[in-house]
Amino acid sequence: MEKPRLTFWQIWNMSFGFMGIQFGFGLQNANVSRIFETLGASIDQIPILWIAAPLTGLLVQPIIGYFSDRTWTVLGRRRPYFLCGAIASSLALIIMPYSPYLWVAAGMLWILDASINISMEPFRALVADNLPSEQRTQGFAVQTFFIGVGSVVASAMPYLLSNVFDVANTAPVGEVPPSVKISFLCGALVFVASILWTVIRTKEYSPKELAAFHGEASEPEQEKASLKAIFADIKAMPKTMMQLAVVQFFSWFALFAMWIYTTSAVTSQIFGTADTSSAMYNEGADWVGLCFAAYNGISALAAFALPWLAQRTSRKFVHSLSLIIGGLSLASISLIQNPTMLMVNMVGIGLAWASILCMPYAILAGALPAKKMGFYMGVFNFFIVLPQILAAGILGFFTRWAFDGNTMMAIVLGGASMIFAGLVVCIVKDEDEPNKIEQGIQAEGVTA
Repeated sequence: MEKPRLTFWQIWNMSFGFMGIQFGFGLQNANVSRIFETLGASIDQIPILWIAAPLTGLLVQPIIGYFSDRTWTVLGRRRPYFLCGAIASSLALIIMPYSPYLWVAAGMLWILDASINISMEPFRALVADNLPSEQRTQGFAVQTFFIGVGSVVASAMPYLLSNVFDVANTAPVGEVPPSVKISFLCGALVFVASILWTVIRTKEYSPKELAAFHGEASEPEQEKASLKAIFADIKAMPKTMMQLAVVQFFSWFALFAMWIYTTSAVTSQIFGTADTSSAMYNEGADWVGLCFAAYNGISALAAFALPWLAQRTSRKFVHSLSLIIGGLSLASISLIQNPTMLMVNMVGIGLAWASILCMPYAILAGALPAKKMGFYMGVFNFFIVLPQILAAGILGFFTRWAFDGNTMMAIVLGGASMIFAGLVVCIVKDEDEPNKIEQGIQAEGVTA
């Protein structure tokens, strides 16, 4: 018995909640460093303050994946986690920009990122649960589209509020501007509304149905949850997953460097100020938000082009090419003097971002056992958060001592890391490559 193909609109409804998740994530990426600096954080403190994000992902996603594999409620297997995570994330989004002290903002980042991870991890597993192999690339591509849309609006919102609706983008020393506060309030509303859409309009296959799809006579007996079983499963990690882990490590090191240092690098080098209360600094910070919106917009468009290109070449080729272009685009930000020219760099970064959100998961899903899909998708997150923890631990040191306080050099280092990730893709074995499977079927037909 095979999984039925879903219509485009069923895939659309299943992925819609990711727009809200990424709305929250986009606000976080574009504005948290700004909030930290406004509340008094120094440049070398920012990476350590950001360490909350990867640490919570490291702890939360495997645990949520492990238990969502073993959950079945009236809402299904994955959907209860979407909903709980959305509610907690929205509360954190409301509180963060009103933080009176730096330690309060740092605490809110912990809560926000933990809650986003609770919602995010089951979404990856839901695509693998519900879609047959030949539709998974499309499924992850639609998720990438919604990630792009959510991030575009979230990243650009402070800029739009201040430049279109005349909301103030400056505030007294130590206070977050009104444009940022309103953006976070809107993000909380969008997060909950989009998750509710997916919860209401998506069905999930029961454990018994999934067992039938994978050729098992009946619903498999669930293993007893234990630390021993968790570590045994980690030890038995598929080879493809281990190879992709290296690619993910260097890709996400680059992204983390970009997220935490672009505001500082651009405001210092291109706008010529580090004074967080100045109009010029806030204009530069708003422009960074618009640049982040641009690369996310490019990723939303590329999400539909990448599956088409992968079908005509391979998923590995597409991912490798995208990462190399993205790395070159990131590193070359250091050459820019006119802020408008940054938009050219955002095209390459957006292509890489679309591929990072789509291709590794499409390759990975075909190498994982179905009954442990959620757990392994969560473990795969290790190789997203570990490089971020490393970056948080060393980038502050490198920036102060090796780069003499020049945060732009951290961006260049990130670009080099992404290029290396693109080269490493060549060693990955894609066991479930649709083109190879189709070619094999055709060869069998000719032989017969």
